[in-house]
Amino acid sequence: MKRTALFPGSFDPFTKGHEDIVLRGLKLFDEVVIGIGRNARKERYFPLEQMIRLIEEAFRQYPAVRVISYDDLTANVARNEGARFLLRGLRNTTDFEYENGISQVNRYVYQEVETVFLITSPLLAPISSSIIRDLHRYGQRVDEFLPYKLAE
Repeated sequence: MKRTALFPGSFDPFTKGHEDIVLRGLKLFDEVVIGIGRNARKERYFPLEQMIRLIEEAFRQYPAVRVISYDDLTANVARNEGARFLLRGLRNTTDFEYENGISQVNRYVYQEVETVFLITSPLLAPISSSIIRDLHRYGQRVDEFLPYKLAE
């Protein structure tokens, strides 16, 4: 049986920390589906279509990685994608507190799903999408934090 993991998030933007989790996830799973969730209450900074294209390009050499977008409960998407695992990265204890509650709800919705937490690599732990958005918004270069190049 194929072991598929869904790696859900807003990925606005997708960082080297996220890339690290995917690459390490590929050592555990046959396939990793990067799921970009749409949140009607939040406006994206980087357009969804651009982020899908950039992530697909970053993983073009990894046929076991797919990128999708969705507007549904993450647990439902996992079920529909045949993913019995949710892959999540943890940078700190605050992330754990947040992710722990979400993992319980996902199990409520889809009892067969297991959440697998990977601790972020120490050099990448300080990187967050919100910090990168702020740097970019105010004209700072952010390419060193991303697994792709943004258009100038």
